[in-house]
Amino acid sequence: MPLTRRLFTAALALAAAAVAGPTVAAAADKPFITVASTTSTEQSGLFGHLLPKFTEKTGIEVRVVALGTGQALKLGERGDADVVFVHDKSAEEAFLKAGFGVDRRDVMYNDFILVGPKADPAKVAGGRDVVAALRVIATAKAPFVSRGDDSGTHKAELRLWKEAGIDLAAARGAWYRETGSGMGPALNTAAGMDAYVLSDRGTWLNFKNQGRLAIVVEGDERLFNQYGVMLVNPARHPHVKEAQGRAFIDWLTAQEGQEAIASYKVGGEPLFFANARKQGS
Repeated sequence: MPLTRRLFTAALALAAAAVAGPTVAAAADKPFITVASTTSTEQSGLFGHLLPKFTEKTGIEVRVVALGTGQALKLGERGDADVVFVHDKSAEEAFLKAGFGVDRRDVMYNDFILVGPKADPAKVAGGRDVVAALRVIATAKAPFVSRGDDSGTHKAELRLWKEAGIDLAAARGAWYRETGSGMGPALNTAAGMDAYVLSDRGTWLNFKNQGRLAIVVEGDERLFNQYGVMLVNPARHPHVKEAQGRAFIDWLTAQEGQEAIASYKVGGEPLFFANARKQGS
């Protein structure tokens, strides 16, 4: 390439860099936090409703890594997130006790539901005793889909099988299928298999492929589903963005965030019920 052309090309590149530089720098400097959360908060559509409101208020972007609760907590343990927002209170309390998190707060709740084929081969529809329904399903060996992913929903399912007196190691067979997936894919699998599945209500209400599935058991107090949020411990992981993470937690649990949660509805039905309490109350 002739010298004059090389000089002209270099000049163009420098000019382009001068124009793009501030934009790139501004994007790089935009504050953000990483939130390890559950597939249910994402697949229910809640984050799509909440996060733009928080960002507009504070200028802080929220980048969500949606996993099962167990995996989300592991992400926090490694310091790969600033905030953890999940739904397995016993696991959350263990996370706090081990020193991985601080300042846990209740945020909201909904409930789990047992979903199954409208044909209801196990004949459990209409009941309010989920443990009795699981016993019948296991005895009938009716198809059942489990998330099998160490999520809050999966852990709740395992607790219910245990309460039902069902030894899954001995009882499982072709009728019991673990997907190792999030709630939406597990519901899709259940729809394809005409199978029963434990779901959180929020994801179910936002699920577009309900097909021949319906709620068969609901209303059992054992199906209560509490969500909590906490900061990853900055004393253990100094790179945690403490100020921005606390800003998110404060917003979620204050009036504005709680009203935003309460206002999220699908078909006129709320998916979550805000229940944050003031610290120390």
